[in-house]
Amino acid sequence: MIRRIFWVAVACGLVLAACSKAGDKAQISRDQALAYLDEHPEAINEAYNRYQLKLRKAQMADAAKAIALRKADIERDPRDFVANPNGKVTVTEFFDYRCPYCKASLPQIQALIQQNPDIRFVFKEYPVIPDADGKVGLSLRASEAALAAARAGKYQAVHDTLMATNPLDDDAIAKALLANGLDPASTVASADDLRHINDVRDLAVALGANGTPTYVVGDTMIAGNNMDELALAIEKARRAKG
Repeated sequence: MIRRIFWVAVACGLVLAACSKAGDKAQISRDQALAYLDEHPEAINEAYNRYQLKLRKAQMADAAKAIALRKADIERDPRDFVANPNGKVTVTEFFDYRCPYCKASLPQIQALIQQNPDIRFVFKEYPVIPDADGKVGLSLRASEAALAAARAGKYQAVHDTLMATNPLDDDAIAKALLANGLDPASTVASADDLRHINDVRDLAVALGANGTPTYVVGDTMIAGNNMDELALAIEKARRAKG
């Protein structure tokens, strides 16, 4: 109800503004505007769509500025695992192993990497989903396991296993390591791994990446499991690279 009232108010504002721009010198009352909306209810949807477009453009402009300032950290942090390291177009993903949307996108991301050697894919460990106590514990331990596996040359395999496992708990993390030939007792995170995770978290906050998955391609940030938008950003980056 509150949302409807808000958008009726916005639509009224648009009606009044349109009349003013048209040179109507007569005083347009609120009742007249509401009467117009009664006859043209589609104006409410138009107002909503125009507002969302304006908001999205502002968000994209802010993201582009933030990305430009942190380009090297996004694309070239030597601590990140990179698939297709010689690719000319870089796609960076911020993800959490317990994020259902990240898990849902796994087959498409795997296909993207395997079928497009020109795409340099950067993995950013971004554990943000809290446990029942409100603290980020299980997601953090999954990221720690993946980074520890990287030192054994098993990052991609462990990453994909963790992402494909649902539900994910501590036993499942241990099984993911075992399934890829690693000993859970000795495959543990280092102080450098923890600093790496904290640095990624700080980077995500600076970019305004409030959830997972978040993708960055060129100067574009894509929030959520939006494969169509990701594909458009990749094509845009390809054209820019020539």
